[in-house]
Amino acid sequence: MLFRAAAAFVLAGMLAGAAQAEQKETLPQAGAYEVRVRLEMPNVQHRAATTATICFPYTGGANGAPFPVLSGNNPLARCPASNVRRDGAILRFDILCEGRGAARGRAVYTLMPGAFEGRIAMVMGGKNMTMTEVQTGRRIGPCASPAAPRHD
Repeated sequence: MLFRAAAAFVLAGMLAGAAQAEQKETLPQAGAYEVRVRLEMPNVQHRAATTATICFPYTGGANGAPFPVLSGNNPLARCPASNVRRDGAILRFDILCEGRGAARGRAVYTLMPGAFEGRIAMVMGGKNMTMTEVQTGRRIGPCASPAAPRHD
């Protein structure tokens, strides 16, 4: 009886360790990431892409978002993140600016070792159009400094 309880305890510990190791493998490795950013808008064919460099885990914003909104002149870059939740390699969070009719967004990221892909569906305050910021990031090395995102 004692042997069976000990074996069950060891097996439970091994399974928990394996699950923890699997979860760590899906986190992007800490460091600098080159991120390709483009906006998708309904009925707009031209989708120019820009490139930004961020340091992960992202700590450059006061809004608490795990990943920043990188498109230029975007009010969501200054708004707080909420409902941050993780299910395996999928990370989701909401962005909601304060005020009536304010901008809001919903982000979904797929995390991989050394890379990530994300989509932030955004509705700007008072508008009836959703645009989506698409991000594809890959690790390029260690972080140079804890600076804000750099756009090239």
